[in-house]
Amino acid sequence: MKKSTLFLLAAALTLSVNAADKLVIKGSDTLGAKLVPMLAEEYKVQHTGTTFEIAAEGSTTGIAAITDGTAQIGMSSRRAKPTEISAASAKGVTMKPTIVAFDGIGVIVNQGNPLKSLTKRQVEQIFAGDIKDWSQVGGTPGPISIYTRNTSSGTYSDFKDLAMKKRDYASSSQKMAGNEQIAAEVAKNANGIGYVGLAYLSDPGITTVSIEGSLPSEDSVLAGKYPYSRPTFYYTNGEATGEAANFLEFTLSDAGQKVVRKVGFVPVRRL
Repeated sequence: MKKSTLFLLAAALTLSVNAADKLVIKGSDTLGAKLVPMLAEEYKVQHTGTTFEIAAEGSTTGIAAITDGTAQIGMSSRRAKPTEISAASAKGVTMKPTIVAFDGIGVIVNQGNPLKSLTKRQVEQIFAGDIKDWSQVGGTPGPISIYTRNTSSGTYSDFKDLAMKKRDYASSSQKMAGNEQIAAEVAKNANGIGYVGLAYLSDPGITTVSIEGSLPSEDSVLAGKYPYSRPTFYYTNGEATGEAANFLEFTLSDAGQKVVRKVGFVPVRRL
């Protein structure tokens, strides 16, 4: 009887320890498809008992996960909206953002498209549906196919703010779940155009067009010269604690920020 009780206690303790070492991170595909998984792998080298659950389904889902307590870290490529902050506050949750990397949203076309540059006004008009054919911007004649992120994406919202003066996307635009999906569709479609974060600009079959002579890069983003630049965030409920605090600290460390650069994002400071 005593042995059985001791076994149950030991099992319960093991489960408790394992639960404490599991870090649940939800949110942005921009961060969660490549960067955070790579950071997690580097982190586990020094923290062998830590396991991760990473769900990259859009910034909105990350902010919601902090509000409802289903994640310790919410990844977001946009700032939380006032309505989201209020909803969290009503539940006793304090939304605390930490900038973990900078990004530049690149406008991409099929690699066979001869177009090299667009103006900010042309980008707005293309994605809003005012310009419908490549010949209207000096390209090879053909109907423009627009690919955007879905509505839960922070990039979807940020691009509207940064590039479209908050206008709605063209009704013909096709919504994709992630950066990689947009890149893949543009690579398959000679008339395609879309946008992706810095870490996805080297995907096969696409090329990045300059915006009024500026291409997204570490230098242009840090200098504020690229017009579609933005910070990316981890959200926590107040000050991060436990494993979440340790992982956030690692992300901002020199080792973590080297991973940020390796993946293709811009570190929060010069290394």
